[in-house]
Order: sequence, then C-alpha cells, then structure tokens
Amino acid sequence: MIPVSDSTGSASTVRASYESAGSGRQDSRRWWALAAVSLATFMTYLDNNVTNVAIPTIQHSLHLSVSGLEWVVSSYLLTLAGLLLVGGRLADVYGQRRLFLVGMVVFTLSSLAAGLAGSGGVLIASRAVQGVGAALLMPPTLAIIMATFTNIRERNTAIGIWAAVSALALALGPVVGGLISQHLHWGWIFLINVPLGVITFAVAVFYVDESRAGSAVRRLDLPGLVTSALSLFALTYALIEGGVSGWTAPLILGAFAVAAVAAAAFLAIEARTANPMVDLSMFRSREFSGGSGTMMIWAFGILGIYFFTSLYLQQTLGFSPVKAGLAFVPMALCVAVFASIAPRVEARAGAHRTVAFGMLLMVVGLVLFARLGLHASYDSLLPGFMLFGAGAGLMNVPLTNAVMQAIPSARAGVASALLNASREVAGLLGITVIGAVLRTRQSAALRAGADPVHAFLDGYHTGLVVTIVLLAGGILVSYMTLRPRAAAPPSRESVALGELTTVDELAAELMLADEVAP
Repeated sequence: MIPVSDSTGSASTVRASYESAGSGRQDSRRWWALAAVSLATFMTYLDNNVTNVAIPTIQHSLHLSVSGLEWVVSSYLLTLAGLLLVGGRLADVYGQRRLFLVGMVVFTLSSLAAGLAGSGGVLIASRAVQGVGAALLMPPTLAIIMATFTNIRERNTAIGIWAAVSALALALGPVVGGLISQHLHWGWIFLINVPLGVITFAVAVFYVDESRAGSAVRRLDLPGLVTSALSLFALTYALIEGGVSGWTAPLILGAFAVAAVAAAAFLAIEARTANPMVDLSMFRSREFSGGSGTMMIWAFGILGIYFFTSLYLQQTLGFSPVKAGLAFVPMALCVAVFASIAPRVEARAGAHRTVAFGMLLMVVGLVLFARLGLHASYDSLLPGFMLFGAGAGLMNVPLTNAVMQAIPSARAGVASALLNASREVAGLLGITVIGAVLRTRQSAALRAGADPVHAFLDGYHTGLVVTIVLLAGGILVSYMTLRPRAAAPPSRESVALGELTTVDELAAELMLADEVAP
C-alpha cells in the first residue's frame, strides 16, 4: 500500500513531466500563430490608406478620371465593409483557420493583380477583390487569438501586440505610399503584399490550429448573409458617393433606402430564425453593446480627423507627402508602447477606468491640436500626436477584450466581424459628417472674406471641436458600460460541487500513482 502523501507527490511529478514535455512546443505555436494574424492585420490595415498618397502617380500612369481615382480607393472599402459580417459567420461555421487561409490566398493574388494592373478597370477590380480577401481575413484574426491564448494575461498581451501592429500599419500607410510613389513604380504599394502574404500563409499552415462553432450552431443563415451584405454595401456606397454626387441625388437617396430596408429585413430574419447569423441577444450584454458603441464613437471621430489632418499637414503647413506620413509615426510608436502596458494598467484599474482614461488622453491630444494654426512646426505637433497615441494604446486592448469576452466562443468570428464592421462604417460616417461640418464652416468663412487657407483652418478646427465633444461622450459611455458586475456570493451547491471536484482530483491522482508505481 502506497501512502497517500507519497502517491500524491508521485502523481504530481508524473503529471508535471507530461505537461512540461509539450509546454515548450505549445508556447512556441501560440506566438507563431500570433505572428501570422498580426502580419495579416498589418497588410489589410496598410491597404486601407497606402493608396492615398500615391493617387497622383497612379492617375498619371493609367490616365484615370477623378471618378476612377476615387474608386481605386473606394472599391476596397466597399467590399471590405459589405462582407465583414459574412466573413465572420463563415469563419464560425467552416473554421477560423480555413477562412483565414482562403482570405490570405485571395488577398495575396489580388494584390499581385493590382500591382501589375495596366488599366484603371483592372486596378479597380483587383482592389475590390482585395476587399473580399480582407473581409475573410479580418474576422478570424481576433477569433484565433481568443481561441489560441486561453491564459488571460497572455491573451491581453497578444491583443496588445495585435492592436499595436494595427496602429503601426495605419501610421505607416502614408509613409510607405509616399516613398514608393516617389522612388519606385506605384505598383509596389500592392506588390509588397505578395511576399508578406506567402510568409503569412506558410506560418499559418504550420502553427494556427483550427477552431469553429459547436455542431449545434454550424449552419448558414443564407437570408441573413444576403440582407446584411446588401445593407452594408448600400450604406457604404452612399457614404462614399454622397459627397461627390450630392446627398439629395436620387441614386444616393435610393442607396440609403435600400440600406434601411435591408437592415430592417435582416433584424426581422435574425429574430425569427433558429440559427441566426448574428444572435441579437449578444446586444443585451452591456459590455458588448457599450464596448462596440465606444469603438464606433472612437472610429467616427478619429478616422474622420485622421483624414483631414493629413490635408492640414500638406495643404496648410506645406509638408511633403513623406513628411506628412512621418508625422504620424510617433503616434504609432506611442500606441505600440502603451498597448504593451495596457494589460498591467487594466489589471490594477479595471477595464472601465483604463478605457475611459485612454479616451481622456485622446481628448487632451486633440485639444492641443485645436490650438495649432498656420505656422505649426513638426515639434509643436508632437505633444498632441503622442498623447493621442498613448490614449489609443491604452483603450484598444481592454476594450477589445471586454467586447470579445462578453460573447460565447462559438460566436467569436461574428463578434470580431461586428467590431470591425462597426469601426469601418463609423469611420466612413465620420469622414462624411465631419467633412460636411468642415466644408460648411469653410464656406461660411469664405463668404465672410477669409482666404482659402484660413477658411480651411477654420473648418478643420470646427471638425476638431465636434470630435472632442464626441470623444468626451465616449469617456462616459465606456466608464458606465464596462464597469465590472457585482460578484454573486457562491451558492451552497457550488461549494459542494467544489468539494466534490477536489475529491475527484485526489482520487485521480491516487489512481495515476498506482499505475506508475514500480
């Protein structure tokens, strides 16, 4: 008879040896999987804005009209925003890894076609297919991180790295586009995706494990897929074209009407179907709804100002495209640094305080920007950029965690898609609304006798004020909705269950010890 104390020790030793044998390999696989999804995120975010600086070069090379140039940028955004929810649901049903690999193939091949395009039509079509690939790629990235990193501390670190890479891609887009358009053929802004795509695909094949919804929910809701895509397509098209065609043009009003009808049909379908594409009960969670709302507020205000700040740097301050792009790099570096420390801050202060404080820092950064005028220097821009980057780094990791942890893992793909779609559509809406505010104020200044430069500056400052007010509201929303819930005292049944579990574990250890004893 082996004494209980010796048996337990032997069982623990054997179990520890089994765990340590595979821990090194498993730990390595996790971080390689993170590298794959981070590279994919970098590529898709980079293509969001890398073309803006290279537009004049593309126009000269392909002899495009102004409308054609706009669709070089817009075709990518249209298919990306329109199909994000579809991509998220397909990933939940058919597997996150599988959709990630399919999306990477589509994105890489369409990038090759775009880089080699010899006509405007081929380039626009290739950009639209790129958007399809990105819509399949983006939802699985967060879902793969959630499935791969089960340890909360490691998951927070992984999401911090993912968020930092996203910000770096947004900041480097204008720099990369400016450098390539000035020194290389413009096609290389797309061709650089080809080697990155091949590397990412290879890493994902070897290191990303499959994860998907349980068998009970692995059914496609085709009416939901169609109506959601139609609604997002129509809304995105109207937001893109409304400023060009006029907001009261029949085509734009028709697109808004189609978006509204399709959205109403989608909600009716999801409320009635047994296996909905989007489980509407997710929105009953204040963490999910409040977190998604906070992300929309952030995207609405910031992506709009990001766009017009680029114009301010070049048209008002006279920065070159490359210098204007480099001005955003300190912001991206601050995002990366503060995203890495955000999990530790969240552990001490809570997600609600961390997100709210991050948004407060962004507000302060924008206030500093609102004080700048016609003669701002690179040095005077740095405090605002760096405070804004610090705030964005602090808020994104705990916000993403709160949203993704509020829903079951079987819906991780759709939840990630909803988060990304809300950000993309809110960003387009921000460009539209803040652009309208800027132009209205600019026109009023011109009528009052101001010169064009001062008139644009007046409009830009007014847009900043709108954004500051919006983000200030986001501080309150995030603080109230992300607060932790009061913990319920353990019930008598749960205490008893815990005691039974302890007894079962002890019995299992004794049995294992008997098996391995000489």
